[in-house]
Amino acid sequence: MPLTAHPKAHGFGAVLLRGLLAGLIAGLLSGAFAFTFGEPQIDAAIAIEEASAPPAAPGATADEPLVSRNGQKAGLILATGLAGLALGLLFAVAYTVLRRRLRTPDDTRAALGLALAALIGGVLVPWVKYPPSPPAVGDPNTITQRTISYLAIIVIGLVAVWASVVAFRSLRAGAPEWRRLLTGLGAFLLVVVIGYALLPNIDEVPGTFPASLLWNFRITSLGTSTILWTALGLSFGALTARSNQARPAGKTPATV
Repeated sequence: MPLTAHPKAHGFGAVLLRGLLAGLIAGLLSGAFAFTFGEPQIDAAIAIEEASAPPAAPGATADEPLVSRNGQKAGLILATGLAGLALGLLFAVAYTVLRRRLRTPDDTRAALGLALAALIGGVLVPWVKYPPSPPAVGDPNTITQRTISYLAIIVIGLVAVWASVVAFRSLRAGAPEWRRLLTGLGAFLLVVVIGYALLPNIDEVPGTFPASLLWNFRITSLGTSTILWTALGLSFGALTARSNQARPAGKTPATV
């Protein structure tokens, strides 16, 4: 059957370039959001940490950070832009591999569906289990355990999304839509609940830390990731659709 939207119809290199461009756009947008709404939360958390630190001994000099706060702020947009480029490249590869399985002829919907799956499995599921905390919060001695646990919950979240899709499609096409949706949701929740139960709970936020500041930081972090993946899906889908429209009219679409 004709697959005019299949990535291979325009070359894998072109798909990668679209992924890089879409990732750069998404990274810059999410970086601007993080700079505007996230940096004030970090400044407030650092101020609390400095205020609660014991006074320095007479004659002792305070350790200067490797990168000043002004340097960190200046490099934020660059860092999110580079992260967006890397994610855009991975997104393009995943899109190429999975495009045939995304059962829609619309490239924008396919890209958004893939981005939504990454957002739910790779961001939302980990965010609920291990919500982020400001840099001034956390025990440095547990960073290895926290890193391993966080990577594990990302894998579990992506597996949960995959299990949901498989369960949804396992029912016959003639089955009621609500039954297919409930089956997919049940498979997703089953994997997530098991993953949450197996992984350790980590809560290192001191009781004296302002709850409102912690909540605002976590919501801002979630908003940054949401903007990143939404912009990536929209940009990649729009670039792919535009590429399809710009293809010479006489060119024969790829077939399988």
